Amino acid sequence: MNDGLNVFDLPLNATPAVQLVFIILFLLSIVSWVIIVQRWLVLSSAKKGVLSFEHRFWSGMDLSQLYKEGTQMQQGNMQVVGMENIFRAGFKEFMRLRQQGTVDGEAVMEGAQRAMRVAYSREEEKLEKHLAFLATVASVSVYIGLFGTVIGIMNSFLGLATQTQATLQVVAPGIAEALLATALGLIAAIPAVVFYNRYTSQLDTVTGSYLTFSDEFSSILHRQIHSN
Repeated sequence: MNDGLNVFDLPLNATPAVQLVFIILFLLSIVSWVIIVQRWLVLSSAKKGVLSFEHRFWSGMDLSQLYKEGTQMQQGNMQVVGMENIFRAGFKEFMRLRQQGTVDGEAVMEGAQRAMRVAYSREEEKLEKHLAFLATVASVSVYIGLFGTVIGIMNSFLGLATQTQATLQVVAPGIAEALLATALGLIAAIPAVVFYNRYTSQLDTVTGSYLTFSDEFSSILHRQIHSN
């Protein structure tokens, strides 16, 4: 009955417990790849955004004009993200506190830096979104596959116990589905591990640029306060 069995038939002929393992691993793999592609788009956009905004910021453009450009982009339904959001949050709070007149320089700086920290946290949260899921898949997929392997091998031995003569034909299907469970666990886990590590590294690079910019921008604002 199993003479024509191949790797594509195994999931259909597997025991319910192993089929459940196959389904779980398949779904984890699909969701992981969706997140991998989506995070690639987000992080690529963030890196391009850093280069683009830094070029504009250090071109010598007036800060008020740079802020107005961002406002116009928002009014035109263009998304303002990343480093520019940090700049806009800090500059807006800086100008708001300075216009009050009664706030001293240090309080103005503290307010601007606090606004930038909040904006930084929000941007970091956007970049980190769903990465924890990739880490989870990388950790648990192998164990889920191993569970399927154990079930498959156990079923093979149980089937062998009911036979008067041990043959490869009796144990082969159970062993095959057990090995397939292991393979699917690795197929789900390996991309998740690779891209989680890659994206974590890229995230550190981008957020490091955000922190460096925040410090540099704070220095510029500090000089503006003490030059007036």
